[in-house]
Amino acid sequence: MTISDVARTAGVSVATVSKVINGRYGVAVATSARVQEVIDELGYESSLVARSLRSSRTNVIGILVAEFEPFSTELLKGTSSAIADTGYELLAYSGGGRHGGAIGWERRYLSRLSGTLIDGAILVTPTVVDAHPGIPVVAVDPHRGRTGLTTVDSDNMRGAYTATQYLLGLGHRRIGFLGGRPDLESARLREEGYRTALTEAGIPVDPTLMRVGGYRPDTADLPAHELLTMPERPTAIFAANDLSALRTMDVARSLGLSIPGDISIMGFDNVPESAMSTPPLTTIAQPIRQMGSEAIAQLIAMMDGQAEGGAHITLPTALIERSSCRRIS
Repeated sequence: MTISDVARTAGVSVATVSKVINGRYGVAVATSARVQEVIDELGYESSLVARSLRSSRTNVIGILVAEFEPFSTELLKGTSSAIADTGYELLAYSGGGRHGGAIGWERRYLSRLSGTLIDGAILVTPTVVDAHPGIPVVAVDPHRGRTGLTTVDSDNMRGAYTATQYLLGLGHRRIGFLGGRPDLESARLREEGYRTALTEAGIPVDPTLMRVGGYRPDTADLPAHELLTMPERPTAIFAANDLSALRTMDVARSLGLSIPGDISIMGFDNVPESAMSTPPLTTIAQPIRQMGSEAIAQLIAMMDGQAEGGAHITLPTALIERSSCRRIS
């Protein structure tokens, strides 16, 4: 549908339609109403590129992700709720998996979208944050932690500390740890929380009980199997994210182990899948949707000239107690 289609249907010139769309003077009230009626009837919308060329603004915020997975989709729900009544629209963008695992994907995505399609961007778990697209940018849970950009994350260290303390409180002393990717700051902080809780409880950190799960089900499969088949296996496993914890539950069942009868399993994130597992997964909740809404608030404040970049917002985590862990004597 083009502006010419609107003009032809309304019986006016393209210039008249343009005036109505852009709120310019010189169009009779009745004519303006007729043109708007046709716009609504035909579902016409001016292109973002054309809008940008006219006003240097599109009023569109880009949510850029390496791939759509449970964390990013939950965050999108938060941004979607927060954008209501702001006058801005959302454009969620991913390269379709072509560059999902590559360092620097955000540079490519920003170069494609900034300047013509979006006025600001939220980068979800970016690998690097040294791109300079000429638009305001907020980073959510960046790989390397706090940067010069405005950053929103959750208290990873405190969350992991709480998880380990919870398992200790249930009587567990051999607690396996299935960590995230070694190159990610969130994974480092979650391991630090695990180590700190054990140390404070007077329990030596046992490297044989620690594996790298990589935050993905496929990479967590083998290390979970290794932990569960140890001659003296742990009585509980704390996985650094829910996807790894859920895969650990699958591996445990494949080995004939009951949860939590034979092994207690705990996760981190509280993605929707964690509540639907069998049994439902005890986990640490990141306020993922709130992280999305906070990123929107920070970005709009920057775009409207009400805030400068560089803020660091860390949101609290919370224990979600379900049925995958049990007390032992």
